[in-house]
Amino acid sequence: MIARLVRNHIFGRQRCPKSVQHVLRTLHTDAANIRNIALMAHIDSGKTTLTESILHASEYVSNPGSVDSGSTTTDFLPAERERGITIQSASIPVHWKKWIFNLIDTPGHADFGMEVESASRVVDGAVVLLDGVEGVEAQTRGVWSQLNRHQVPTRLLFINKLDRAGSSLRNSILSVLSNHLHPRPTLLCLPVASFDTTLYQTGDSGLEGIVDIVRWRAFKWNTTDAELMQEEVITGTPEELLSQNHPLLPEIKQARTDLIDLLSVHSPELMDEFLSLDTSDPYLTLPSTSIVPHLRQLTLRKEILPVFCGAALRHIGTKNLMDYIGELLASPVDVNTAKAPAKRGFVNVLAWKVGWDKQKGWMTFVRVYGGTLTKSTMLYNTSTRQKERISKLMLCYAAEHKEVEELPFGSVGVIFGLRYTRTGDTLVSASSSSDPSVSSTTNSISAPPATISASVVSQSQSDIQGVQNALNSLSRTDPSVRWTEEDGQTLVHGLGALHLEIVDGRLREEFGAQCTLGKRRVSYKETFSKAEEVAESMTWDKDVLGKPARAFVELSVRRLAEDENGLDEWDGNLVLDAAGKPLPASAIDTGKFPLDLLALVQGLRGPLSASPHSALPITGTCITIKNYSSAPGSPPAALASASSAILRDILKNSGGGELLEPYIKVKVSVPETYMGKVVKDLSENNGEIQEMATDGTSLSSMGGADEVAPFSQDGLYIPPGWMSPSAVPTGQGEQALFNQKRSVYALAPLSKMLDYQTRLRAVSGGQATFEMSNIGFRQVDPMRRMEILQELGRA
Repeated sequence: MIARLVRNHIFGRQRCPKSVQHVLRTLHTDAANIRNIALMAHIDSGKTTLTESILHASEYVSNPGSVDSGSTTTDFLPAERERGITIQSASIPVHWKKWIFNLIDTPGHADFGMEVESASRVVDGAVVLLDGVEGVEAQTRGVWSQLNRHQVPTRLLFINKLDRAGSSLRNSILSVLSNHLHPRPTLLCLPVASFDTTLYQTGDSGLEGIVDIVRWRAFKWNTTDAELMQEEVITGTPEELLSQNHPLLPEIKQARTDLIDLLSVHSPELMDEFLSLDTSDPYLTLPSTSIVPHLRQLTLRKEILPVFCGAALRHIGTKNLMDYIGELLASPVDVNTAKAPAKRGFVNVLAWKVGWDKQKGWMTFVRVYGGTLTKSTMLYNTSTRQKERISKLMLCYAAEHKEVEELPFGSVGVIFGLRYTRTGDTLVSASSSSDPSVSSTTNSISAPPATISASVVSQSQSDIQGVQNALNSLSRTDPSVRWTEEDGQTLVHGLGALHLEIVDGRLREEFGAQCTLGKRRVSYKETFSKAEEVAESMTWDKDVLGKPARAFVELSVRRLAEDENGLDEWDGNLVLDAAGKPLPASAIDTGKFPLDLLALVQGLRGPLSASPHSALPITGTCITIKNYSSAPGSPPAALASASSAILRDILKNSGGGELLEPYIKVKVSVPETYMGKVVKDLSENNGEIQEMATDGTSLSSMGGADEVAPFSQDGLYIPPGWMSPSAVPTGQGEQALFNQKRSVYALAPLSKMLDYQTRLRAVSGGQATFEMSNIGFRQVDPMRRMEILQELGRA
């Protein structure tokens, strides 16, 4: 038992110092034992609850917090406690057995996708949660695509909330296959609804424990005194884990048989060891010490997706999951992508997030990709070409910080005192800044495109500058927040209505801005009008600061083909040099491109941000810089002015392009009684109904939106439906079926859904709930185009 407990003043809970001190002492552990991981999922899948369960299991906290009471460790912002959701990602190091988990709890709401984007960039592994009732949902696929984009090498799946009525392990696995997350979801444990055979057969909802089919151990929840939150661990043969007549006994044997068959197909060494066993049933007697190394190798190669299950709220399955996080997920040694030079003293870190604290100032969250970062290290920012001095190094424990002398390779920490660094910047030791091979050793982090905006109204003329300073500071902490000056007013752009609500509160409460946000409006976009190339050249000749300046620029512009993708940093556009190489939107990778070319590129940003026809941002355009030159003595600004002028002329002379409008996916859960009214309202507001299904039975996150055949079930263990008794409806008769909830899946323009919460409450009597996720921009028809132009005052 822990010797003493200290009071956590922030949350009013008792926190165990044992884990914290152990992390500090073992910070210099072998990097092979570090696991940089993120918890990711659709909103309300239980990420923060699982984080609290992990902190409790590791003895970081003696009493786990609750989302409902606002007492969780990682959700410490007032807005997070008030709303019961995660708004910003929070990092916390956890000691478990021989490993250190640098655990990042991420938001599930699509409006805070930038937090997930930045976390995905620095982790080596991810635990993706599924709600056992809902299966794969819209944002599940969103975070999965983010993990794919950042090539996160290892992933585990945790099917949560199997203690809820309506949960189904079988349907959850099938939803993974139907949504094409992975072709081989591999169950390593099975749920036990009840260890009492009689109660199991009655179909009572609930979950009493799990069985680990690799190590032959059962985790049994103590239901007699829930306040003790104790889990009994039973080891032995299958017959010792479950009673002789338990219905799960044949299933756990079959699950292990299918598991070994699957692993043997991909691991010849395991097959040889299996065939060499001289026992009556080698499937059951093959030791876990032979299985786990092959599980790890196949996980690293992404050939299998290990699947676990449990109920984080009741701590069922948490310790088993933590064991396999350490065993299976990649370490910094496994994925050392930095390729750092071997010379002594080299340091390479990536700033994956920037935060602000009224008392502590700017905080830069970093991952060390090479060398050991110390307080005396002078850093060089390869993006801004500025030197940065460290004032303090910290380990971050959610809202608390512990000062350390250094951060070794593979670790995640916080630097205080950096003045110029932004999210996505690479920093190296200043002594290495002149080496072109390390000018930028890590990829940057791009913010998702904005979909909604609102005017920012200062309370008085004297507050304008303070508001702009607050907007600059906020956009530094959250790059998905942008602000512009248009038609004499200040507009702030975000990822959704909830995002703007949080921005409104942060501007006033966190940065002290005296302002309010005006009416929200959707962010439309315009495409280039011509698919064929339009080439023009221009010689720009003017005086700059009393001195003659001259520059020549030749550009070609065309609309991107359907199979071409623009870059997020260019807002969906593509800018190429004469050789067809993509160019950065800002002064990144300065060692790879001439300074005059980067100056020319900066001149393109203005015309692309406001079309001469609609004042909307241009997207889906390919710009090739054919040729350029400047007269001796001319400043780089001459090239920027020339490129800006010629692109503006090309856009103006080519005529207006198509207008694009942001669309969202929406899922409405509504009682059968009100289903007709909900469908009618969606249809009247340009919604496209995709699917209507019994709640929890749809195997697709958005129904028929993507009619692609699911991955094959061949060679996989798919649990039977009866394994989750709570998935079977207990209500009988027509009335029970009539009152059960239905799910309506639809696509709709965001502009028609800004007040949907009010409309839905009216048409459903307050008995329906909904969730939304962005799916990008779609081209509008001529009638809608005219409506948008009239709304913008351009028609």
